[in-house]
Parts: sequence; C-alpha cells; structure tokens
Amino acid sequence: MKEKYKPLFEPFTFKSGVTIDNRIVMAPMTTNSAFENGMVTTDEHNYYKRRTKGLGAVITSCAQVREDGKFAGSLSAASDMHIESLAKLADTIKSTGTKAILQIFHVGRMGSARTLRGLQPVSASAIAAMRENAEIPRALADEEIHDIIEAFGQATRRAILAGFDGVEIHGANTYLIQQFFSPHSNQRDDHWGGTLEKRMNFPLAVVDSVKAAIKKHADRPFILGYRISPEEIEEPGITLDDTLALLRELKEKELDYIHISTGHYLQSSIRNSEDQTPVLKAIVETVGADTPIIGVGQIITPDDAISAIEELNLPLLAIGRELIVEPDWIIKVKTGKESTIRTEIHLEDRADLAFPDAMWEYIQTRPGWLPIVK
Repeated sequence: MKEKYKPLFEPFTFKSGVTIDNRIVMAPMTTNSAFENGMVTTDEHNYYKRRTKGLGAVITSCAQVREDGKFAGSLSAASDMHIESLAKLADTIKSTGTKAILQIFHVGRMGSARTLRGLQPVSASAIAAMRENAEIPRALADEEIHDIIEAFGQATRRAILAGFDGVEIHGANTYLIQQFFSPHSNQRDDHWGGTLEKRMNFPLAVVDSVKAAIKKHADRPFILGYRISPEEIEEPGITLDDTLALLRELKEKELDYIHISTGHYLQSSIRNSEDQTPVLKAIVETVGADTPIIGVGQIITPDDAISAIEELNLPLLAIGRELIVEPDWIIKVKTGKESTIRTEIHLEDRADLAFPDAMWEYIQTRPGWLPIVK
C-alpha cells in the first residue's frame, strides 16, 4: 500500500478490550431483505460475505428488539427463536476475520400499520412524522416504555448468544430512541419528556439496560456502540447543543464508541447556515478525548478517509454506500490497487455485487442514491 494510507490500517482496541485490525468499518445499511419473520435470508448472507473481507468490523442493518418495532425486511432480535438465524449471520461476517456488530433498534413512529400487521405505530407522543402519508402514532404508556427498555437488553443477550462481537444502539435516523430525544416527536410532561434533561432519560435508560445485559451475559469482551443523528430539520427539532449535552452524558457511560450519522464527513450544521464548523469536529472536541468517534458520510476514496482522520482527528471511519459500489474497497487500498476502485455501478455488475432482490428494487426506486450507469 502507499505510505500515506498506512494510518487506515493501524489496529484499534476498544475500551471493552476488543481489537480490530484497522480503522475502517462497514456502516449499517438497510437491505430490506430479511424474511417477514425477521430471519436472515441467503441473499443477505451473500451480500455481507461479498463485503466483509479485510474490514475492521461490520455493523449490520438494524434488527428490531420487538415485533411492534420493525419495518418491512428488517432483521429481528425480538425473540430467542431468532438466535440461531443471527448466529449464522455472525458466522458469515466473522468467517473472514472481521468483527461483527449487531445494530439494534425500534422503529417507533416510522413504522406503519401495514408492516405491523394492523398495529398502530407507537412513539413518545401522538405526533406524526413530517413525511408523506405518515401515520399518527400512539403515545406509549410508562409501563410500555419500561418494557421496550428491557427489550433492548434482551436483544443484546441474544446478540451475545449468537456470537456477535458487539451491539450498536440505533439512536439515529428518526427511529424511536431519537423520537424520545426530539422536542418535535416528544411532547410529554412526565419522566420521559418536557425538558432536555428528561428527553435524555429514555436513551440513557436503554444504554443502561444494554450495559446490564453485557455485564450479566457476556463471557468475553463485547463492544457497545451508540449511533446518533446530531440535528433535525424539524421545528422544534434536535439542535447541535442538544446533542452535545446528550453526548456528555453518554461519555459517562463508558461506551466503546459513538457513531455520528451525517451525510458528509465535513458537513456543517443543517440548522445554522452561519456556522461552517464541521459537526464532527465540534463533537470530537467535546467528547472525543474520552469516547472514540466514528465518522461517516461520503467517504469514497482513500484520500477522503485520510482527510477525515487527519482533519477531524477521527480514530474510526464507517464506509457505507461506497462499499455497496465497491465491496473490495479495503482490499484494493491495502494492495496498492486503489486506482481500480469502482465508483459507479453498471447493470452488468449486479451479480458480482450480490445485491438481494429487495435491496436492488429499493436502489432502483431512489434515483441518485447510488451512481448507477444505465
């Protein structure tokens, strides 16, 4: 490999004691390809196996912690009957020496009665999302909230039994945990909402539940990460100051990493156009000395990756869409063949890229999401 890319291949050891071979992880990306019951399909196994070799870790697409918290085609960690299926996925990822991290979530108000077999979606408050045809969710009762918090711990237990090397709590991308943190979707006036501090209670309780499960059930070092979206465009919505306050609390939880979901690694505030400071830079300066930050967003070339590490002082990087386009990204950089990295998808590439049918359909219906040449 070229000398300048060597920082990408330095090993990294998390607080938990797990060591990964390099600084590149695969970002969690929805494949929409699980069976209706949440079991892993052969197509998904083939999709992951095509992309895992050489990476430090793979973070899977999200797995629901309860059956009332899913979307069509999502994985499930909602019951013990899913452990065997999850174990096969963990084995597929780990077969190439890559660490396997299961992302766990609840869809909240982003679900639909159709997918939930007639059940009304649930959320912090009975407020619909700002999207076309969004359904009005049912506000969760206090007892139900405690049940969901416990469900995150149970899903973690299942991930441990399935052989995963860690879990990532999905507190981003408008799903339930973010809905509790957001002043748009959470307009409660009890323990779970009403002030910034109370809006933090649900995400922090989920972290505590997951940590307790790890302490009780893991007989080996086990990674705990948390993914967060730093801002919302809704009004009222999550501000960067809100997020920095939550991150200070998360820092005290001794997480292995915090994964920041941004569209571009140099993205500045989407709420304050006058502030041109990269959001990741502000976050690293606030908590990065104590908690490793994973940066993500439009990291396409190895030069982008080096730029993100050097300019933002990031210890870890997640690559998403570019690994869909070029499964051999990390191998090509390591072997000095970075000039052959694929940056476009031609229709004849589909078989080599091992796209599940449902994922290919999803890609086709979202022009511009991936660089497809027809």
